[in-house]
Formats: sequence, C-alpha cells, structure tokens
Amino acid sequence: MAEAGEEEIVSAEVSGFSDMSDSELLEFLDLKDSKESSASLSNPDPSSEVSEKDDKPISLQNCKRGLDALSPMERLNLKYLYVTDLSTQNWCELQMAYGKELPGFLTPEKADILDTGASIHLAKELELHDLVTIPITTKEDAWAIKFLNILTMIPTLQSEGCIREFPVFGEVEGMFLVGVIDELHYTAKGELELAELKTRKRPLPPLDAQKKKDCFQVSLYKYIFDAMVQGKVTPAILIHHTKLCPDKLLGPSVLRHAQLGGFSVKSLGDLMELVFLSFTLSDLPVIDILKIEYIHQETATLLSTEIVAFEEKEMKGKVQHYIAYWMGHREPQGVDVEEAWKCQTCTYTDICEWKKGGGVLSCTLKPQAKKAK
Repeated sequence: MAEAGEEEIVSAEVSGFSDMSDSELLEFLDLKDSKESSASLSNPDPSSEVSEKDDKPISLQNCKRGLDALSPMERLNLKYLYVTDLSTQNWCELQMAYGKELPGFLTPEKADILDTGASIHLAKELELHDLVTIPITTKEDAWAIKFLNILTMIPTLQSEGCIREFPVFGEVEGMFLVGVIDELHYTAKGELELAELKTRKRPLPPLDAQKKKDCFQVSLYKYIFDAMVQGKVTPAILIHHTKLCPDKLLGPSVLRHAQLGGFSVKSLGDLMELVFLSFTLSDLPVIDILKIEYIHQETATLLSTEIVAFEEKEMKGKVQHYIAYWMGHREPQGVDVEEAWKCQTCTYTDICEWKKGGGVLSCTLKPQAKKAK
C-alpha cells in the first residue's frame, strides 16, 4: 500500500456516484438594494431527456400527474439520490426539477462557474493525495472505486488527522442518498470536524437563503456519516437500494489497482465486506462540528465561516417533504414571493410555469402512463 501522505485516490471515468462538493452555481446580480442572487443546479442525470430550445412551450412531465403516472424516480430511472439533489430543492425545488428534466439548458456561463468551483476543489484535494484515473464499464466497478477510496482514507484520517472528498452513503427517511464530504479533520481538542468549502464569484458573504441551503447539506452529510460509523448502514441496505451485484467480478483495471493497494479481492462483495469491517474496527467517532467556509474564487480569500448547529428533527422533516416530490406524491414547488429575487439569475426563468402562474404550477402536459408489466 502507499506510504502515509502519498496515497493515491482513484477517479473513475464513469462513476455514477458523483455528488459535486461545490455543486452550487454561484451567480451574482447587482440589485438595487445591493443584494446578490445565486442559482443552484444538480448534475444532470444520464437518463434525463434533453429538450431542444425552440418557440414551443415546455412543461415538466410530472405536473398534474394522475394516479397512473410515473413518479420522478421511476421516470428518470433513479435508484438513489445525491445529497445535493435535496439541498438544491431547499433553494428552489422547481429549478432542481427543471435541471433534471432539461439538462441541456445549462448555459456556457454557468458551466464556466461550475468548472471554476470544481477546479478549486481539485486543487485542495491534490494537496493531500494524487489522483489516478481508472477506466470502468459497470456500476459495480464504480462503487468498487468508492470502496477502495474509503479503505485508503479511513487509516489516513486516523493517522494524519485529515482527509478530503470522502464518499458517504446511507438511508434517510426511506430514501438512499449518496454524497461526498469536502473535508474531515480532527481539531486540536480531538473533535472530528466536517469542513465544507463553498466558492463565491464576488467577495461578498452569502445571503441567509444560501446559508440555509448549505446548512441543510452538511447536516445530511453528518447524519449519513454518523450512521456509517455506527454500523447502521449495512450491505443489505446498500444492495437493496442500489441493486448492485456483490458476486460481480471486478474489471481488470479496478482489480489491478486494488492489488497494487494491497487488497486481495476479486468481486465487489469482497470489497464491500472489507469496507464495512473497516468501519467496525476503526472506531471512528461521529462528527462533532459542522463548518462551512465561503471563499472568493479569484483571490481564495476567506469571506465568512459558519458553524452549523445540527437539528436532526428539522432535517428529517425537510427530507420527508422533499422525498414526497420524488415519489410522485406532490408536484414540485417554486420559491415563495419573498424569495422571488432568486428567479433573476435562474436558467429556467423564461419557461418557469410557477413564475408564469403567479406561484401556482400551471402545466399543460398530460401525465405519462405507467408501462404494462
């Protein structure tokens, strides 16, 4: 295995497990009262259909659905969600829904902002370890890479006290969520601290609406990580939600890297067993402190730091509300009137039915019927 401080973290060419640490596309608008606006977009799903821009009205497929209509989870063929899917709902649920349904609407300007944030995170990650790209072709290989990274990071956290880009996964209120924690480190007092990095285009602190969204995100990270180290996430839960095949043999590239790391494995199940055993034997603590740092993209200047109070009951209540949309129990909702300023930099403002309807979702597309089994 690699020496301490020289470990290599694997980056898959096709992961299926990406949850961008800095998924927020932060844009700013000079408002009369000097307020700033930011828009959030999740990574588009491969199964999402790209709609061409033309003069025809565009409606979300899940609006005014009947009892026989497909839920968003079914229609987009999703088995689990990203943490940032739910945190983006906290910003504007309808914007998140448009992002899934119409990923082709991502503008070059917003793509540039996203790339800048990703580059900053990559630079921070490379401070601690090198990245190795491993070609993969199956979802089992994608998860195997995450397992290999976890197996490398746990002893590093215990010996060196700091790791970055740590994969997490688990069940929250019946929904399986996956994500990536920016940084975990021990403080001088021996407390385990989660540090989330958010980049901003202008050298201004975030508005309360942005902080609210980010606080919800790191609270979810803590809940999932704590469940993992407490043994509440089991192989059975993982397989049930992801439909992974534990007997699937690892691909040649993944198997070669595992062997170079000193792991004698052949299948995904072998790696899975090692990961859960590692959590059991490591005696990792739960996260004590949640911290969010906002930095200026251009100068890397720290703009503000937020220490988040973890409120489990409140967090679970929000998750239940957001999951109701994904399960098809309700239609997506736009922002309240007092937060309509968010619309001024939204990619979907020209087609938004919530905005056109004055706070009411007005859809004309008929629900899609379930396929016969």
